[in-house]
Amino acid sequence: MSNTPSDSQATSPNDPALDPVRVKRAQIAKWTLLANRVGYLFVALAMALFFMAFLFGFTSVMATLVIVALVIGCVLLAPSIILGYAVKAADRDDRERGL
Repeated sequence: MSNTPSDSQATSPNDPALDPVRVKRAQIAKWTLLANRVGYLFVALAMALFFMAFLFGFTSVMATLVIVALVIGCVLLAPSIILGYAVKAADRDDRERGL
């Protein structure tokens, strides 16, 4: 049994690295994970700014910063959470079908 380069580089037709749908799904999963992290960071920032404004007094600048941080967090989180669940469901469906 020889170990030739062609033997070690042989891939099955169901190889996830060759499937364009799985490659695209992996990219979407990577971007949704990043959007989740940044979105939750902005929500945490909004909460921190709110408590700072609560302690030191609400001004229009602080209220604007809280609202802007919260809106950015929600805009990032809403689609990323939905797409994250979609990717996980598609992966689970592929596993159940044996693909």
